[in-house]
Amino acid sequence: MRSPLFHTGRYIAAQDRIKAFLNAQERFLSGRTASSTRAVGDAIQEVLSSDFRTIVGQDICVNYSPQFARRAMADMAFEDPEGAYYVVDVKAHRLSTAFNMPNLTSVERLARFYEDDGNYFVVLMVTYEIDGLRVAVEEVTFVPIEFLDWGCLTIGALGWGQIQIANSNNVLVQPGYSRKSWMIDCATPCSGSIQEKSQRSTPGSSASGRSVRHGHNGRSRRAHDFQVAPRRGAPRAESQSDGR
Repeated sequence: MRSPLFHTGRYIAAQDRIKAFLNAQERFLSGRTASSTRAVGDAIQEVLSSDFRTIVGQDICVNYSPQFARRAMADMAFEDPEGAYYVVDVKAHRLSTAFNMPNLTSVERLARFYEDDGNYFVVLMVTYEIDGLRVAVEEVTFVPIEFLDWGCLTIGALGWGQIQIANSNNVLVQPGYSRKSWMIDCATPCSGSIQEKSQRSTPGSSASGRSVRHGHNGRSRRAHDFQVAPRRGAPRAESQSDGR
């Protein structure tokens, strides 16, 4: 399903509006908050969530929900009028930090979520500096994960393999890139991650000693198993770095 938000120029306009909105906020940080990248990330997400539907466009952002558990896959979710479903993971990157490698989601969970072509896992990254008690936003990236070039992504070694931004200072976007091609491109880094795990694990078991199951036999796909989505259940979130 082609998104009326991301397969048009509307998402670029939304990026600009998000940047302008955040830069217009006066001192929503305290001295203690400003010194913590995690606290600033939480504050950015909270401020955005209150006005997100208006910023993106009420005509395209319907059935909006900002209510998720802290460890959920997404911070916000919405549908468009054509029935596509979007979960939005907010990340914040402070330019003065030397290096950050935030987790996005696991390969296995994303693959299950993307079994429905109408589901979109969206990354909203806010790149900023601190000016006193003010967030000075330099750049906003608001794209589905398949628009992120594998040249800036990597697969971590945790669990089923965590998709990570290799370096938040170097985010590469391929506008309009097809999901099918992106998932095919994923095969090479995934195979390397799987091979590395197999060398550390005994056949038929994980490093923790638990049985490894392949495919979806015996797996429930009920919404509450993923604990994120009011429909089409999205997986739980992975750990975050650099504030979000």
